Amino acid sequence: MASQDVRKRIDELRELLTGADDAYYGKAEPIMPDREYDRLMHELLRLELEHDLQHPQSPSTRIGGKPSKEFPTVVHPVPMMSLSNTYNRDELFDFDRRVRDNLGHSNFTYMVELKYDGMAIRLRYEKGRLVLGATRGDGEKGDNITANIRTVRDIPHRLSGPAPDVVEVRGEAYMEREAFALLNREREEQGETVFANPRNFTAGSLKMQDPAIVASRPIRFFAYDLLFDENDLARTQDQKLDQLAGLGLPVCDVRQKCESMDEIAELIGDWDKKRHSYPFETDGAVIKVNEDRYREELGSTAKAPRWAIAYKFEAEQATTIVEDITLQVGRLGTITPVAELTPVQLAGTTVKRASLHNEDEILRKDIRRGDSVVIEKAGDIIPQVVSVVNPDAPGRSNPFKMPAACPACSSQLQRLEGEVAWRCVNPACPPQTRIRIEHFSSRNAMDIDGLGTAIVEQLVDGGLIETFADLYELDAGQIVPLERMAEKSAQNLIEAIEKSKSQPFERVLFALGIRFVGDKVAKDLADHFRSIDRLMQAGTDELIAVDSIGPRIAESVVQFFSNEENRAIISRLRRYSLQLEQAEKTSVSEILSGKTFVLTGTLPTLKRDEAARLIEENGGKTSASVSKKTDYVLAGEAAGSKLDKAKKLNIEIIDEEQFFNLLK
Repeated sequence: MASQDVRKRIDELRELLTGADDAYYGKAEPIMPDREYDRLMHELLRLELEHDLQHPQSPSTRIGGKPSKEFPTVVHPVPMMSLSNTYNRDELFDFDRRVRDNLGHSNFTYMVELKYDGMAIRLRYEKGRLVLGATRGDGEKGDNITANIRTVRDIPHRLSGPAPDVVEVRGEAYMEREAFALLNREREEQGETVFANPRNFTAGSLKMQDPAIVASRPIRFFAYDLLFDENDLARTQDQKLDQLAGLGLPVCDVRQKCESMDEIAELIGDWDKKRHSYPFETDGAVIKVNEDRYREELGSTAKAPRWAIAYKFEAEQATTIVEDITLQVGRLGTITPVAELTPVQLAGTTVKRASLHNEDEILRKDIRRGDSVVIEKAGDIIPQVVSVVNPDAPGRSNPFKMPAACPACSSQLQRLEGEVAWRCVNPACPPQTRIRIEHFSSRNAMDIDGLGTAIVEQLVDGGLIETFADLYELDAGQIVPLERMAEKSAQNLIEAIEKSKSQPFERVLFALGIRFVGDKVAKDLADHFRSIDRLMQAGTDELIAVDSIGPRIAESVVQFFSNEENRAIISRLRRYSLQLEQAEKTSVSEILSGKTFVLTGTLPTLKRDEAARLIEENGGKTSASVSKKTDYVLAGEAAGSKLDKAKKLNIEIIDEEQFFNLLK
């Protein structure tokens, strides 16, 4: 009989691991390192086995997390099992011994494949066409994320080459390191929480409700297993990988067939040394019995196959000193604290600095100047502080406190409610100047032809402009001396700047660079308030009354116009005769009057903005979300959750051809 202490520890472990599963699989926000999770899981398995306290609902018997409620649930015809993990060579040799003992011979080989740190995905093809993409979920059931899977460019919508009527593919969605680093930098600029590693970013992206956003994320895919309806046990793993490649699916070339565990151990050591040279993150190697017929004989436990095991590489960490905490001003005014470190070697490079992301993160980890800290590289590319070595050490410096003023221009910093980032909203703040001018002149804003990044840099560095308003005081004589400029190109640029004065109010509003105000929101604000003066006087309640405006956008707009420097720039734009009032609309017809449309998916011939313009020119209006007030959902290929919601609400769904018929 187990003691009360043992039962209490088992309950404690089950609760901890269930919470960790939910965070890792459901939210893509892990709350503990893999090594710690595996240690706790091994302890739970040992206690349950020793005291005969197994339970079907224990996390020790579950494969992953529960399917989410946001997506339809699908049942996997063949369970998507997890793998047993090991971190040491002795356990690898124990695995080999068990395989040989169970089979009673050594007439088999192993296939060793690099283990990608990504998200397990199941694909189903029928008659060569992709019909389903699903997550692993709890192994038995997962989420139907087909619309999102269709946006992953590595995954073909149609198989190439001859294939059976039904083909099931297992693989891993992942993100390359450089792409992950870039996206995290963008999130940091926007004041959003950053992801700890590419795996979390990939999983979080594929669980999003809008396939258009998923399509903008650089998600990649490797296939690693192929299942057919017929059971051909003569197949081997290397043959299946070759066949996957023949069907047009990407497979990883970092793999090798081995005959002994000594050979495997040497190979893993070699891969461990090379892991930083791969463009994607790898956390180990997978060792599989190569022949399917022996896999069938070896079988599996409730959670993992007995014919495969994952060897995990040790996470590379280093200890160093936080010499100072400095502040970095981002392109959009985001203030990012940075740890200035005593230089230390980590993952093949010398690390001197590490982003601390935001004030909340520093306070959560209680990082202070002079602390000895553990650092590692997120995705083996971004240095980050993991923890303080001795938080109870006497004589530590005072806790970090964010200063009230911008380090670059001394303007008062602001923080929107519900955000983690502090920001400088001064449009003349030097680190922000160039990107604001580039945005102002971009195609969807003022569309100033010829004003590219190189010209903007020269204008700013030469002291000719400090804000985008200064563009309207330039003359050709000031521009001619710039590099790669001649009289003709200088005059063309001045004419393009002059021409931009005729851009409509909604474009000017978008060009101002108000945070969260994209071109669609700018248009809605322009249509509702009709002039910059009315918009500047509006409070949050009045702003929220506009269809597409939520509290976060409303607060950002109010903060922007409450800034004296911004109001001064708008006064200058008025003097330069820019359009600060909405022109009266000229309608083609009123045939769609009173009708509200929601657009989703990719239309055959029309771009979304073209369809939206046709709707408005004919008296209708568009909305970003489906509600009971929606009259039509105009749906194209890879339509996402909006289509599902429209079906639930019984809203009429039309395609492009039916839309054109409405216009007739």
